[in-house]
Amino acid sequence: QNYPNPFNPVTTIRFEIPYSQNVELAIYDMLGREVKRLYDGEAPAGVLTIDFNAQGLASGVYVYRLKTENFIDSKKLILLK
Repeated sequence: QNYPNPFNPVTTIRFEIPYSQNVELAIYDMLGREVKRLYDGEAPAGVLTIDFNAQGLASGVYVYRLKTENFIDSKKLILLK
């Protein structure tokens, strides 16, 4: 999940993983283009929080995609300026 949502210009994405593993966290626009990669590598087990600063991006709806070794999830983010 991310909080706050809607946000301007920073939101925090929080997720939990059960064991140390490779994690990818990226932001996409509504056309499916990756606009920012927030995390790509080995992550420790537990709760992780990652800030997304959207300064320089246009207002609108974005999607973050969290991918681990056995899980993929996507959620909408709303950037209001």
